[in-house]
Amino acid sequence: MPENRKLAAILAADVVGYSKLAGSDEDRTLSRLRGLRSDLVDPAIAAHHGRVVKRTGDGILIEFRSVVDAVRCAIEVQNGMAERNAGLPPERRIVGCGNLCSRKRQHARIDIDGYDPPGHATA
Repeated sequence: MPENRKLAAILAADVVGYSKLAGSDEDRTLSRLRGLRSDLVDPAIAAHHGRVVKRTGDGILIEFRSVVDAVRCAIEVQNGMAERNAGLPPERRIVGCGNLCSRKRQHARIDIDGYDPPGHATA
């Protein structure tokens, strides 16, 4: 039986500190997260030929045909989130963080809105 293979880039991302944000104001956090998904994240995924594989409460797993598409999508989301967070106090900012992997086991960390947890190198 022939084996079907394809090269893919996978972007996994979630909201940093989601539990804390939701704990302080669940309704506002959920509303803002839904708005970010519909106005920023989902259009960026579509524009860069991505396919949502799975969504979790505050996370998402996305497949792209190329690493270039995945990185461009991540940059678009990063820039959009920075714009939307401008002027908000740090405790109300929705900040995303993700990892990007390709089939060749190349790995790059994508930090959205400048978040870099201790011990993680940024590429």
